[in-house]
Amino acid sequence: MSVNDKPTGLASLAALGSGDDFSVIDAIGGVRGVVESMLPGFVFVVMFVVSRDLKLTIIVSAVLAVLEVVVRLLQRQTVLGALSGLIAVAICLVWAWNTHEARNYYVYGFITNSVYLVALAFTLAIRVPGVGFLVEFIRSMPTLHFRDWLADWRGDRKLYKAYVFVTALWMCLFALRLAVQVPLYLTNHVTWLGTTRLLMGLPFWALAIWVSYLLIADPIRHHPKFVVEDEDDDESDDVEDKADSVDMVAVDSAEDGVDSRKDDADTIAKSEQ
Repeated sequence: MSVNDKPTGLASLAALGSGDDFSVIDAIGGVRGVVESMLPGFVFVVMFVVSRDLKLTIIVSAVLAVLEVVVRLLQRQTVLGALSGLIAVAICLVWAWNTHEARNYYVYGFITNSVYLVALAFTLAIRVPGVGFLVEFIRSMPTLHFRDWLADWRGDRKLYKAYVFVTALWMCLFALRLAVQVPLYLTNHVTWLGTTRLLMGLPFWALAIWVSYLLIADPIRHHPKFVVEDEDDDESDDVEDKADSVDMVAVDSAEDGVDSRKDDADTIAKSEQ
């Protein structure tokens, strides 16, 4: 089991209706998740700046990424996050190794940010905001009646509007990364490129998650589906409370009956004496 078994990323936003408190730290994987996410990139930048030896930098970064997974395996913790990070780091390192250029370590990030940006723009164009689609998909997977599932959250004007704003927010994040980092790549400023990648990576991700929470928390909690569920929970609690009260009354009555019989027995015994 993982020490931090709370949902992360968009799953943390999908859990807003469950009543759990939201935490940005938990949403980005906890302190350990932050360290594991940023350490390989940090080591790559520092090693390359200090040594200017690309092969040594790649080897050290690769060993570090593998160690993160191995440590989790030895501790019998979930390795999904560390494993996905290892795959991403491996792609970056192989790209840099094959091209013999440190700056190409960051090309994979440009590709993923571009894909996310285009995909989210497309979802807004078809009036199905991508972040909202993913959050709602995690909340309640539409195995049947897909159109009804889609209409349910798109028909809530406040929730739909919030999802549009949040999707636009994430588009701005990806666009800003590209606008700042691609020029540094083209001019071969590896040190500055690595630094901005770290600063605009997880910290910006955490900021986007937090602002997303602020925008969609209230609409999600006031969505009719969760209002009904809360009422059902309250009714269930009332039924349980009433059942407990009936049980207590029955117990008290039984105890009173026992005491009454004891008093009668004492009275009879005294009269016989």
